[in-house]
Amino acid sequence: MVVAVVSTLAIALHVVLFVLIRRWMDRDLALSFGGDDPLKRDWMLGQLACARCQGVRRRDLPAWLERASAGYDTGAEAEHAEAAG
Repeated sequence: MVVAVVSTLAIALHVVLFVLIRRWMDRDLALSFGGDDPLKRDWMLGQLACARCQGVRRRDLPAWLERASAGYDTGAEAEHAEAAG
C-alpha cells in the first residue's frame, strides 16, 4: 500500500515538473524572439497565448512564433512612421 502511494506521488511529481519545464521552455522561446524590446517581449507572450488557444503543436511553435515576430516588426515600423508623421 505504501509503495503504491509513494509511486503514484512520484509519478505525479514528475508529470508536474515535465509540464512546468515545457511551459518555461515555450515562454523562453517566445521571449527570445522579443529581443531586448520590452514591448515586443510582452507582445510575443501574448502571441504565445494565442498559439496555445489555436492549438499550435510544439514542433510547429518555433516557426509560428517566428512568423508572429515578423508580423510585429512590420506593424511596429508602421506605428513608428505614423508617430513621426
